[in-house]
Amino acid sequence: MARQGKRGKSAVQAKQAARPRRAKAQRAKPSAAARGGKPSVAALREQARRSAARFSLLVETAAAPILLLSPDLRILELNAEAERLYGRARARLAGRDYFRALDPGGAGGLTRADLAHVIAGQPARGIEGRVRRADGTERVLLWNATRLLGPAGLPEGIIAVAQDITERQRAEEALREREARMSSIIATAPDAIITIDERGGIQSFSSAAEKLFGYAAGEVIGRNISMLMASPYREDHDAYLARYRRTGEKRIIGIGRQVEARRKDGSLFPVELAVGEVRLGETRIFTGFIRDITVRAHMEQELRQAQKMEAVGQLTGGLAHDFNNLLTVITGNLEMLETRLERAEDRELLGEAQEAAGLGAKLAGRLLAFGRRQPLNPKPIDMNALVAGMSDLLRRSLGASVEIETRLARDLRGTMADPGQVENALLNLAINARDAMPGGGKLTIETAEAAFDVEAAHAASMKPGPYVMLAVQDTGVGMSPEVRQRAFEPFFTTKGPGSGTGMGLSMVYGFVKQSGGHIRLSSEEGRGTAVRIYLPVRDGGAAAASRQPEGAAAPAARGAVILVVEDDQRMRKITVRRLKELGYTVVEADNA
Repeated sequence: MARQGKRGKSAVQAKQAARPRRAKAQRAKPSAAARGGKPSVAALREQARRSAARFSLLVETAAAPILLLSPDLRILELNAEAERLYGRARARLAGRDYFRALDPGGAGGLTRADLAHVIAGQPARGIEGRVRRADGTERVLLWNATRLLGPAGLPEGIIAVAQDITERQRAEEALREREARMSSIIATAPDAIITIDERGGIQSFSSAAEKLFGYAAGEVIGRNISMLMASPYREDHDAYLARYRRTGEKRIIGIGRQVEARRKDGSLFPVELAVGEVRLGETRIFTGFIRDITVRAHMEQELRQAQKMEAVGQLTGGLAHDFNNLLTVITGNLEMLETRLERAEDRELLGEAQEAAGLGAKLAGRLLAFGRRQPLNPKPIDMNALVAGMSDLLRRSLGASVEIETRLARDLRGTMADPGQVENALLNLAINARDAMPGGGKLTIETAEAAFDVEAAHAASMKPGPYVMLAVQDTGVGMSPEVRQRAFEPFFTTKGPGSGTGMGLSMVYGFVKQSGGHIRLSSEEGRGTAVRIYLPVRDGGAAAASRQPEGAAAPAARGAVILVVEDDQRMRKITVRRLKELGYTVVEADNA
């Protein structure tokens, strides 16, 4: 018994001792899945639950509206963003027909046809539409939709995801509006607008630029802007840009200046250029605003020329006046000596002195004409009749080698000027034209009416209004720019010694200015010269200046008294002496 008890105790003890080992062995035993077996149903369910929870959390927190529709297009699920978008609680939408739950036409762009295609296996991509929210506001959406398949491969529903592009579309519309406005401004701007990149490549070319330079936009875009420049800017432009990128030194950018530009036909013209800069990240865009200042430069040149000629005229006129007074004293005394000389040799010497004095008087008269101090006898003039009346004289004076063509305007109004001076001016211009065509050529005389506005009249120092134009144009050698600048100056001539005095054009200039008109000269070397005279249109009420009829008898000297007022003592003395010799009684005064 004692042994049995001992054995029994040992068995119990062994069993108890073995129990922890079996538990450890059981804990250490790998799962079926770890042993390569299939997971249990419970594990699968747990895994599916966790996956569904993660997917639900992902859908719920997504920033995009997401809808789950049944095959018959009922709303099964929608996330918080869709709830916010529609402005309706999901409980009010869940289970309802997709198209009836929302406002008619406000489903966001997905149509029944779109969803039918999705169910058939054709996903919808980028379908745009509008959603009307509960508060009446609208949002623009971009939809993507695809079907969901069940285990048997049958469609179980549709998942639709939207992107709210309302703000993007507004920004795009605002950008399009700004671009349209900018395009309209650029298209209608009177100044040429050109944009270039930092290498000088032309990116845009406005319609005004096309008109100004003679290029179509397609001819210049992509090419270097230097093609529109004159030397030396043409050769140095790329170096300017490179230096600016390297050092930031500005030559034109943000400053503006006057430069010369080049048209498609190669002609050069002055422009005013202002350049702006825009930085887009690491790149630069330069915008040039270009204004043609040809007219302005011409008017400024005319104004400077007029001011110069005014100063020269005042100086010349003053000198000529004093010189004329001296000549009057000389010729007066010579005339009085003539009756007292008896010897032939003395009379011969006197004649030479009188001839020289006469030439000096003519020169003084021309200087007075330039200085606008010569006496004029203005009368109403029919310019067409005057030109026609001089045709024979001009043909004889110019010779057979010069062809004369007249272009007389119809219904030309009259002007008021000194006819003799107009004839002299026309003859002077014609002779100058002949000399400029030594091998022969064509002389064109034209009449027309022209009008000067306030700005143009101010630049030309004349009154605005209508004018009669007389133009003389030749096909001669033309003038260089330097000669053009000085053409109207007295004593300036390009002819050789003894061939000209340089007073012809200056006399014409002075007469025209004294008559209230204007004169323009245009000439290019090898292309001839054109001189245009503008005289004011005659007022209908203007009357011709009175002139004493030729052959009228001088008043009787005996018993007549003449008051002589002259501040120049020599002039007064010779005048009084000559009047007394004629039998007049003279009273002198040295001032008014």
